[in-house]
Amino acid sequence: INGGELVICAVIFDMDGVLIDTEKHYNAAWCQAATEAGFPFTREHALLLRSCEAKEGEKLMQGIFGPSFDYYAIRERKKPGVEETLRFLWAKGIKTAVATATALDITKSHLTTIGVCDLFDSIVSAKNVAHGKPEPDVYLYACEQIGERPQDCMAVEDSPNGIMAAYRAGLRTVMVPDLTQ
Repeated sequence: INGGELVICAVIFDMDGVLIDTEKHYNAAWCQAATEAGFPFTREHALLLRSCEAKEGEKLMQGIFGPSFDYYAIRERKKPGVEETLRFLWAKGIKTAVATATALDITKSHLTTIGVCDLFDSIVSAKNVAHGKPEPDVYLYACEQIGERPQDCMAVEDSPNGIMAAYRAGLRTVMVPDLTQ
């Protein structure tokens, strides 16, 4: 707090559903692939997988459908205002980062495709930490990479798993309604 004002030193964004409108496509693909594999998979099942690390997603789906659910066998469009928001934050001296469940090479490819990859101070993947979302590891790692304390950072998420991860890490959290209100 600076003179009674809340100061945010960094904003850490989720990618899928926040920066890039990919989740509707992922959900449709999950529903189609799982149904074709013989499982009564619905949109609600797909929503459970949002921002969920693959190992956790596999356990979750096998808990619902049984051990025969082969998660790995079954498994870009920039949202309006993304570039403007990132440039505004940079102009104000606020660091930016991405903390995503998506693999780093895929993340960088997507962000390069939409022209914003160079606007982040750091890009981190849950694939590079011990536990993915909803655990706090990816957010703690992102804070470490940009040299900021979690309590001085804000997370922008669109899923309950992402919100839980950021909250557990000690960041201020903002949920952008996408597929979950």
